[in-house]
Amino acid sequence: METLLLLAPAVILLLLCFVVPLARLFSLAFTDEAGPFATFAILAESNVYRRVMVNTFLVALAVALITVVLAWPVAYILTKLKGFWFAFALYGVLFPFWISVLVRTFSWMILLERNGPLNRFLVNLGITDKPLALLFNDTGVMIGMVHVLLPYAILPLYGAMLRIDQRLLMASDGLGAGLFDTFRRVYFPLCLPGLMGGATFVFLLSLGFFITPALLGGSNAITLSMLIASFINDRLAWSLAAAASLVLLVIVLALLAATAKVLPFGKGMYAK
Repeated sequence: METLLLLAPAVILLLLCFVVPLARLFSLAFTDEAGPFATFAILAESNVYRRVMVNTFLVALAVALITVVLAWPVAYILTKLKGFWFAFALYGVLFPFWISVLVRTFSWMILLERNGPLNRFLVNLGITDKPLALLFNDTGVMIGMVHVLLPYAILPLYGAMLRIDQRLLMASDGLGAGLFDTFRRVYFPLCLPGLMGGATFVFLLSLGFFITPALLGGSNAITLSMLIASFINDRLAWSLAAAASLVLLVIVLALLAATAKVLPFGKGMYAK
């Protein structure tokens, strides 16, 4: 009883500030004058919506793959550092959390523009004859999103690597396994929950990103979050926006539930 009383304020706040508004938003999806499921029919028949949905998932998948590839060496190095150097490296991983996503995105706009530092550097080195189109397309969106979401992949992977019993690696080496076999049969399987946990965090966060795709992608790389915002701001079509949001939520929950059956994400960061 005491536990329920202690949890009551948090539960009430969560219900009033999150559950009730969310339920109200989703209820708008069934309030179209043409019928309760008319908005879903419109979305299903829309080629634009289908293209945006597919593009959103492809970009999110690409960002998740690139992020975990970059996170792996960083997480591994963190497990080997001690003292000052560990604190310094960990500070480098966590520092982006303290900078606004908007500020970081504007910084990437300056770096990736046709006459920006990155393009001038590539042209001066002779790598390319003319400036590359790195802005207002999926390339720029993925670069910005990988930068923002990289810590979300590093931390779970670091937690999984840190919990690996080094005696298992020594035993594998003592039994005659080579470096590659030890990695393939011992080290990588033990890192897999953290790897998949980080990839899932990044993938789910990528699906709902708005600021970075809107600024770095513009009208040439529209994502689902941008389309939903357009439904509300440009067309005042709240029912369409609610329906699109509900469809995205259902798909994400279904993917998460299906993947959780295969891999224990709970062991990705906190479990011992």
